[in-house]
Amino acid sequence: MTALGVSLLRGAVTSPFKRAGGPGATLPTGREVLPAAPTAPAPLAAYRALCGFTDPETLPLTYPHVLGFPLAMRLMTRRSFPLPVLGLVHTWIEITAHRPPRPEDRLELTVYAAELTAHRRGTEVTVVTEARCAGETVWESRSGYLSRHAASGAPGGTAARSRGATVRAGAPAAGTAPPDAPAAGAGLPAVAEWRLPGDLGRRYGAVSGDRNPIHLHPLTARLFGFPRHIAHGMWTVARCLAEAETGAGAGPGTETGTRPGTGTGTGSGTTGTGTGSTSTESGARDRGRIRSVRAEFKAPVLLPATVTYAAAADAFLLRGGDRVHLTGTVVRQR
Repeated sequence: MTALGVSLLRGAVTSPFKRAGGPGATLPTGREVLPAAPTAPAPLAAYRALCGFTDPETLPLTYPHVLGFPLAMRLMTRRSFPLPVLGLVHTWIEITAHRPPRPEDRLELTVYAAELTAHRRGTEVTVVTEARCAGETVWESRSGYLSRHAASGAPGGTAARSRGATVRAGAPAAGTAPPDAPAAGAGLPAVAEWRLPGDLGRRYGAVSGDRNPIHLHPLTARLFGFPRHIAHGMWTVARCLAEAETGAGAGPGTETGTRPGTGTGTGSGTTGTGTGSTSTESGARDRGRIRSVRAEFKAPVLLPATVTYAAAADAFLLRGGDRVHLTGTVVRQR
């Protein structure tokens, strides 16, 4: 069993003994660290192909988060972690590349819990992942995970944040909590339509290591309250960022892609290949490389699905019909 699999099993066993929102809840002060190592080329190539990234010179903006995910799961399944991992909802993520990490960089990854805050639907924890190269922080992400319960103030009975070092079915599910406010940018113009195949969750699980049963098959998803299996939230963020960088249209991971008014397009490659073209790579340079992103998960994407990527300026969203699944904004290098 992989280290991530062990963490998922430990989370399933320990979650029933934890009560979110209990008095005196504090976060563990320790950090999970993965020593510096180069990025393995084969998993990276498979990830690029599935998500649609085409730049061979840098790591996809979301990829260090994937590399650090086993550390995050190890942290959140500790006995000292105050929230049950079963039921945590990934509500938002912020990623910043202080300089673009390169495949040849020997990245040291560190994951820790930064703060515990009261939320009107329960308790939210912020988990930080940092990537260093030769002692320099080159990349970092901050993720919010919500544990839903009857909220009566902050953890420990105070309104203060608890600092220090808190998923449905093991790993955090994205966007399964109702949004706090109407989705921003709901009027953005459609850019591309993607038909997501039923095996997308299994394919992304294979390249990311996140084989949460809610993503794999309708039968396993129903065990945890979903009518069908759902797409990984981090795949939706990655796919939108790849599109924002290249404007490639269909892209990998989708059966076909349609740009409104143009018919079916081949985009950056046929399904599962992800081969980029000179035009898409130069398009990314013309637009400016994406330096940071803030994304909020609004609702799960049930598979298979047809979704629309919409964008204008530095804002984007992913929707299915009238339902918004994901909203986000990017900051580009100029």
